[in-house]
Formats: sequence, structure tokens, C-alpha cells
Amino acid sequence: QVQLVESGGGLVQPGGSLRLSCAASGSIFSISLMGWYQQAPGQPRELVASITPSGRTAYADSVKGRFAITRERAKNTVSLQMNSLKTEDTGVYYCNIRTVDSNYWGQGTQVTVSS
Repeated sequence: QVQLVESGGGLVQPGGSLRLSCAASGSIFSISLMGWYQQAPGQPRELVASITPSGRTAYADSVKGRFAITRERAKNTVSLQMNSLKTEDTGVYYCNIRTVDSNYWGQGTQVTVSS
């Protein structure tokens, strides 16, 4: 059974940086997309960054130039480097891996940006 385990969240001041990581236990085949979602308080979950198996990336406008998503295909891991953090980046961040027939989610990791 596949599980996604996230790490790296925490409390940081505005302008600071955090790196989130997500590791998959178990084998995942035919990955079509890996991504990170943010769920701010009282808001729906939204995609902030994604990466395809070929390495093509996409970002929400709100994080372009500040966040970078990377993946290590051999280990089925995906990371999110978050720089120049803003208070509006606060929320629970979820890792997501999609395959041709499945959709996996991590348990979420809290990111709080506050002075």
C-alpha cells in the first residue's frame, strides 16, 4: 500500500524559507503528475506547484519566482523549496502523486508564516 510522508513544515518569519519534502513508501508506477497543494484556513485546497515525469514544472501565479518544485524519480520523492515567504503562504501543504489510475495524498504539513 502506497503512503506519502511529508516533512519540513514549521513556523517562519516573513521573508524566510522552508523546504518541504514528500517521500512515497511502496512502488508507484505510471506517474502522470506530482504536485503540492496549499489549503489556507477556511479555503479550498489549491495547487501551487506541479512537475511532470519529464521535469516540466508549473506554478500558481502567487508563488512564481519564489517556489521551486523538484523531484527524484528513482525514489519517488518530490520537494518544494519555498523562499521569500509571505503571510498568505500560511496553510497546510499536501503532497499529491497522480498515476493513470490512482491519486495519492500525503497527510499534510503545516506552514505558518508570521512575525
